[in-house]
Amino acid sequence: MAVQQLAEKYRNDCVKFLREMIKLPSESAQEGKVAERIVEEMEKIGFDKAWTDDYGNVIGQIGNGPIRIVYDGHIDTVGIGNRANWAHDPYEGKVEDGYIYGRGACDNKAASATQVYGAKLFKELGKDLEQFTIFVVGSVQEEDCDGLGLRHALEKTLEKVDYVCMGESTDLDIYRGHRGRMEINVTAKGKSCHGSAPDRGENAVYKMTKLITEIEQLNTRLKDDPFLGKGTCAVTHISCETPSLCAVPDGCRIHIDRRLTHGEDKALAVRQIEELPSFDKESMKVEILTYDTPSYKNKVLVTEKYFPTWVLAEEHPLVQAGAKAAERALGRKPKISRWVFSTNGIASRGQLGIPTIGFGPAREEDAHSVNDRVKMDDLVSSIAFYAALPAAILEARKPTK
Repeated sequence: MAVQQLAEKYRNDCVKFLREMIKLPSESAQEGKVAERIVEEMEKIGFDKAWTDDYGNVIGQIGNGPIRIVYDGHIDTVGIGNRANWAHDPYEGKVEDGYIYGRGACDNKAASATQVYGAKLFKELGKDLEQFTIFVVGSVQEEDCDGLGLRHALEKTLEKVDYVCMGESTDLDIYRGHRGRMEINVTAKGKSCHGSAPDRGENAVYKMTKLITEIEQLNTRLKDDPFLGKGTCAVTHISCETPSLCAVPDGCRIHIDRRLTHGEDKALAVRQIEELPSFDKESMKVEILTYDTPSYKNKVLVTEKYFPTWVLAEEHPLVQAGAKAAERALGRKPKISRWVFSTNGIASRGQLGIPTIGFGPAREEDAHSVNDRVKMDDLVSSIAFYAALPAAILEARKPTK
């Protein structure tokens, strides 16, 4: 029987499980309740082991074979913004017209639900079970700091891992990379004085305004890549320090969202700002931000907010295995592409060098939106994919004659 037909029997269970996860708000560093719910589901449906590690990541294990695969879906979400902009309760898990709606339906709780049931189906099929250890990881704090939770799981909790497949939204295609990113602050110092006599001081906002214009122009000159796309930079926040609204500001700060394409890195991005004509090294400073928010288990992992670009070659056995598993699950050949946004792959592939791909239900365009949703049919297809991937990996690893 085709794996898609076998996955169909778990449709209702997976839908119910996902809706229950959506009903548990889980913004970054607040994932405790949804983590407990996932462990409960894993134990109920027959995982060999299920637990949370010291940082708060959910870990479920099936099998104990030599080939170790991680299925990763982050279990945190962004907030809901203005509640009035939602057509429905973002924490209801509403079912309508073949979709499930709610915060996290697309990004990224659907991945966790389908990976749990996909691993269950793989165990049930029994084929090649002795060859694999499957870890289903519900990683934490991805929205706040890409890769942080997964990297901890890979390095400290699981150690040796051969392959990673992430469930970030791909609309049921195979993704093999994306641009990197970094979070940058630029500060400018000025000299305060009474607002009635601005010539007596040095306005830090005026200084920064000139630099902002040059950063906007810099964006048009950044490197392009035929697969990953263009590097970008955007000023996304500005603030100032001033003694009062009747005084010239003596400090100004901007935040820059910098996306890094192939061939761009941290040193280049900083240098490009420092070489702009209006950048004054005496009174301006470029800073890469750090992240130190405790997890819901109160563990702190301090990390620089630089997330490297990564790509896995299309001819890599994992990409080819993913394409084969997707074809078996979908009855069609998938596209092989890349994400526009950033994912935990910056840790698994970008930092640790572990072969990594992505396959997930839902569309990137619905992530972080008030239209956060996933097709129920896509849940079934994803269950089938995750059940089929190990066998496809075995086939791809065999030497060709």
